[in-house]
Amino acid sequence: MNEDLQRLEAWVAPLLQRLKPAERSRLARKVGTAVRRSQQKRIAGQQNPEGSPFAARRNAPPRRAKAGRIKRGAMFGKIRQAKHLRVRGSASEAAMGFAGRVSRIARIHQEGRTDSVIKGGPRVTYARRVLLGFTHADEQLIRELILDHLHTL
Repeated sequence: MNEDLQRLEAWVAPLLQRLKPAERSRLARKVGTAVRRSQQKRIAGQQNPEGSPFAARRNAPPRRAKAGRIKRGAMFGKIRQAKHLRVRGSASEAAMGFAGRVSRIARIHQEGRTDSVIKGGPRVTYARRVLLGFTHADEQLIRELILDHLHTL
């Protein structure tokens, strides 16, 4: 996947150098917003970038099995909101990432780290769930947005 992005960057770099910084910044924001929407849909569908489903939640202990319907719903319901999943675009880059306290939670799931469930509580190793990552559809979307932007000029 990384080599695909490098190939895309090598293809688009000469084209983008001909644009003014304000145009590059506008295009970066447009691309970032479109990729964010794509990532939000993928996270809502509970899928990793390569198409495999997220690892299932671990089963609750029997004494807690009926406590709270929230645990039975889809994961990452609020984390994918635009207020947490931020996009920043400039003349030289488009960046997307999680902001605030949510970034810690996202990093733990993205990398499959160990963390305590509550402060001072038991430590749990979370399954790896890739929240941010490029799919082939995202790469195609980026190409189309760049070509459309260049075509309108």
